[in-house]
Amino acid sequence: MKRLKFSMLLTALLGGAAFSSRAQIILPEVHIVASTYKYLNAADNKEMAQPVRMLEFQAASYNVKKSEFYSDDYDGYYISFYIPDGKILAAYDKDGKLLRTAEKFKNTKLPAAVRDAVVQRFPNWHISQDAYEVHYYDHKEKVDKVFKLLLENGDKRLKVKLNEKGEFI
Repeated sequence: MKRLKFSMLLTALLGGAAFSSRAQIILPEVHIVASTYKYLNAADNKEMAQPVRMLEFQAASYNVKKSEFYSDDYDGYYISFYIPDGKILAAYDKDGKLLRTAEKFKNTKLPAAVRDAVVQRFPNWHISQDAYEVHYYDHKEKVDKVFKLLLENGDKRLKVKLNEKGEFI
């Protein structure tokens, strides 16, 4: 009887282990190099919407050397990344290092500093359209981020530009 219980327990444990091993999902391997961290840290879009962060991560982790059109003959590559909400044009050198980006996203979630600055300065206006532009240069210490907003109040329209800190430009 004890042997039967032990056998049933062992079968249940092994069966459960086999079932759980089949349920595991294997994710693709991602290689991130130091220059990637430099770009992602410079962009620092923790407060931005998921599509912005996702597309920037794609640009940062793109491997030029593994692309179908890679050739040692070229000094640089321009790669475009698109989603319905935005696009990134990224320039890479022949070693795959990200040199610069030009990014534009439309109608995305704005950071709290930008929203608060607009509400404080234009209390009766609402944001009808917005564009978020980023320009990253590897040789610079800073990333240029600009929010271009279209404000409306009844039949009045006003265009404004702000930086990521909520300061009007």
